[in-house]
Amino acid sequence: MDDSSYAVHIDAPDISPWRAGNTGVEFVTSLDSARPGPHVLVTAVVHGNELCGAIVLDRLLREQIRPLVGRLTLAFMNVAAFSRFDPASPRASRFVDEDFNRLWAEEVLDGPRDSVELRRARALRPLVDSADYLLDIHSMLDDAIPLMMAGTEAKGRALAQAVGTPEHVVIDAGHAAGRRMRDYRHFSDPSSPRAALLVECGQHWTASSVAVAHDVTLRFLAHLGIIDARWAPHRLRPLPSAQRLIEVTEAVTIESDDFRFAQSHQGMDVVPHAGTLLGWDGAREIRTPYDDCVLVMPSRRPRRGESAVRLGRHLEASSTIVRDGLPAIGGAR
Repeated sequence: MDDSSYAVHIDAPDISPWRAGNTGVEFVTSLDSARPGPHVLVTAVVHGNELCGAIVLDRLLREQIRPLVGRLTLAFMNVAAFSRFDPASPRASRFVDEDFNRLWAEEVLDGPRDSVELRRARALRPLVDSADYLLDIHSMLDDAIPLMMAGTEAKGRALAQAVGTPEHVVIDAGHAAGRRMRDYRHFSDPSSPRAALLVECGQHWTASSVAVAHDVTLRFLAHLGIIDARWAPHRLRPLPSAQRLIEVTEAVTIESDDFRFAQSHQGMDVVPHAGTLLGWDGAREIRTPYDDCVLVMPSRRPRRGESAVRLGRHLEASSTIVRDGLPAIGGAR
């Protein structure tokens, strides 16, 4: 695996002080306010080489964060993969046996398969079952602007807009290769009030990804009343003037061992004309299905079974950022 084109500009934190936790599951710490309120779960290192979330959770634990209401749980997820992170080969520790974030379907969790990731997911499943709100912190292999992945349900979109950042909110259905934790059970059930967000904070190994992860986490917690909004402003980045909503209409899942793009693209590039050739999957041509097609997270190293790119279109832009729970941040509501 050639990692020569990637530089690691941040250090993986030492999370060994948090091994014991207090939940009976290693590397999971749950803090109860003893006051009524939601159970809020913030997760990091679902992929072992994504460092920004681990840095933020480690920082919050060292600062001895305490919830004002409800219960706050901070969880380092795929610790087996994270423990193998090596800056000299930073892509190698994404997972040990299989992608931890493709396992969150009941038939998989209850099925006969076995792997390092499945054993960990099964141990963590009761925790995820009990969460009212989830923020799952991720980053991306290639240089790209931060994205909030809100799912297809209205409650996910509303929560993303309430957090107010990052600028781009992606309305997406997930992966053909397996269900993400963000889409597990009640989070994707329109009849349940429980909601989850997945934030992609930028390139894996940049300081800016840490800044985005920290900002989004604090705004998420403040919106839900877990932390005092008056405590947070000096720690936060400015909000975007408005968020842009992108609805993913299809994901291009690679079916052959010979996928190639017709030209290089950056995330959130807009292709103006329908029918524009994007690339080939073996002999199959991949073309844009409509005008002004947004390319969401095009892969720099596409592989069979994975998403080469997601195709989307802009929805009507939000004219106002919802700041419920953040009266002291960013000016008047």
